[in-house]
Amino acid sequence: MKKIVTVVAAVLAAACLFVGCNGKGSAAKGDGAIRIGIINNPPSESGYRAANVKDMETVFSKANGYEVKTYYSLKNDEQLNAASQFITDGVDYILLSAAATDGWDSVLKNAKKAGIKVFLFDRMINVSEDLYEAAVVSDMANQGDTAVAWLKAQNLASYNVIHIQGAMGSDAQLGRTGALDKEFAAGTMKKVVQQTATWDEAEAKKIVESVINSGEKFNVVYAENDGMAKGAVAALDEAGITHGVNGDVVVMGFDCNKWALRELLAGNWNYDGQCSPFQAAVIENMIKTGKVPSKKVISEEKGFDAKKLTQADIDTYGLGD
Repeated sequence: MKKIVTVVAAVLAAACLFVGCNGKGSAAKGDGAIRIGIINNPPSESGYRAANVKDMETVFSKANGYEVKTYYSLKNDEQLNAASQFITDGVDYILLSAAATDGWDSVLKNAKKAGIKVFLFDRMINVSEDLYEAAVVSDMANQGDTAVAWLKAQNLASYNVIHIQGAMGSDAQLGRTGALDKEFAAGTMKKVVQQTATWDEAEAKKIVESVINSGEKFNVVYAENDGMAKGAVAALDEAGITHGVNGDVVVMGFDCNKWALRELLAGNWNYDGQCSPFQAAVIENMIKTGKVPSKKVISEEKGFDAKKLTQADIDTYGLGD
């Protein structure tokens, strides 16, 4: 009898090590929560990103039945390491907004092998469609096309452009750059400078200050997010250069933060391209129902002209306060 009790105790001890004595071990979800790993850019990147992160955290919360792990970085290699760790941790789903479009093939293959479903949000990446369930994204190329079409419609006598780019290799940068590059290549617009500020306001200001100090003529600032446009405008103001409606320099941004749209309404900027940060509810619906209506779900977006913008537009489409 003593021998039998000893064997049973040993078996119970082994089971406790495998499952976790408190019922929260890796082999079982004691609380029935859906395990989510979210990889995103940090909220400090921009007003858009702050809204995007908040949207994800609101929908995928403990109160809504999720056990969530998050990782924020602007560096693709750090995001890749985080994804590998989430796979090791055994999450049920990985939600991904990649810092760069390339380099994800191997990690996503490992996720698929582990039975982990991947949803892309905000940005596309260069992988086979069978490696993710669906992508809920903005059409970044369309954002660039819409902005450049608007700029061409202004019929300026010449187009001398300061082009301030976002994080190089990201879907947003590639899309918003593409249409403008075509104009540079065709000779319809002149590239005064084309340089990345990696979404940073202070770096954008430095770029514009450098051009101003060089004495080279320019009449357009095309900044790939609102924060960089704000930095560019600060440099213009310090140099006494007029901008916006009836100014000497056309100012263009992206993301449609409320504070940026107010700059349009005041006539200080000329154009802002919308980029919707709200993808979480769409992804959650697919997770909860198991139904994926389309491999790629495109957010509806538009561009705003300072001469046509209304307060109602700001209230409806503006991000933040």
